[in-house]
Amino acid sequence: MTHLRTHLRTHLTNRDRAPRRLRRLRRRDRNALIAVSLTALSLTASGCVVVHGEREVLPTTTRAEAAKALRQFTDAYNRADKAYDGSLDADHTTGALADIDSARLKAGHVNSPAGNSAHSALEFDDVTYTIPKKAGWPRWFLADAHGNKGGDERWLLVFTRNSLDQPFQVAYLTLVAPDAVPKFTTDKDGWAEDVPANSAQFAVAPGDLSRDYATYLKSGGTAFADGPHTSGWRTDRKKSTKPGLATQYIDEPLTDGDYAPLALRTTDGGAVVFFTTRYYAKETAAAGTSVPTPNLSVKALTKGEIKQSLTMQFVSNQVALDPAGTGKVSILGRIQGLTSAQGS
Repeated sequence: MTHLRTHLRTHLTNRDRAPRRLRRLRRRDRNALIAVSLTALSLTASGCVVVHGEREVLPTTTRAEAAKALRQFTDAYNRADKAYDGSLDADHTTGALADIDSARLKAGHVNSPAGNSAHSALEFDDVTYTIPKKAGWPRWFLADAHGNKGGDERWLLVFTRNSLDQPFQVAYLTLVAPDAVPKFTTDKDGWAEDVPANSAQFAVAPGDLSRDYATYLKSGGTAFADGPHTSGWRTDRKKSTKPGLATQYIDEPLTDGDYAPLALRTTDGGAVVFFTTRYYAKETAAAGTSVPTPNLSVKALTKGEIKQSLTMQFVSNQVALDPAGTGKVSILGRIQGLTSAQGS
């Protein structure tokens, strides 16, 4: 481009000394050069948008690609479950589900090195894909399916990826009652609306739900509606402390990287938000007593000798309905898994 500008300045400086015919030729040459330069710049700019999609608001994938991703995940999940081998589906899980699933498979392998003799293949039907339009990464979508396990509950699987070189991976997996699955806002082409984590249009900004939920489980409050995963869970925790055995809980938010919350706009103006938390449960036996013997899966993930205490670490992923404006957040579903334990 610098060479072209220098070339043009040279011709313009000398034009008064040139014959009229040469001036016409140079003018035509100059216009052609400018047109070529602008075309090149235009192609470069449009190429950046098309290749990277960092500025353009586009569907995060196609429906055919979404269906393919679900098939690939299901096949990998079944292979891993049958062999109790976490390496077989590691490329298809991430975030909260990766933590939960890999720990489950690790414990299974410790207790049954030959594989899962009770394996029954997971199958899905009646699948609905909700694909948002958004700019930048991650690209993600929601699969709402009926599974051959879990009764009539709907399986909500959130697939995400951070580059075109990666396969779609399941970051969130929750089960929800069929009548509890909200309806999502879509445009004339059927694409859903992605909600930014910092949006202030809701009772709680989606990006703050993990922190606020951890705070609620510790101290209570009015941000969350009563239910089995809120007031019910707090009540269950209080009951876990018994004579001779104290149980303490510490809850922490998880919001970075593959644990980042993801949200979709609903037809009532609210948002469905998928988010992650982590918590620790420490059981301490009184003097002269002992911690109850944990089951084989817990033992397989426990380091150290269990004498007077056992500290267990869990990862929990939730799906919440966050109302527009004001109101209380409802936790629609939650799945947790033990990821490690320490005896002392």
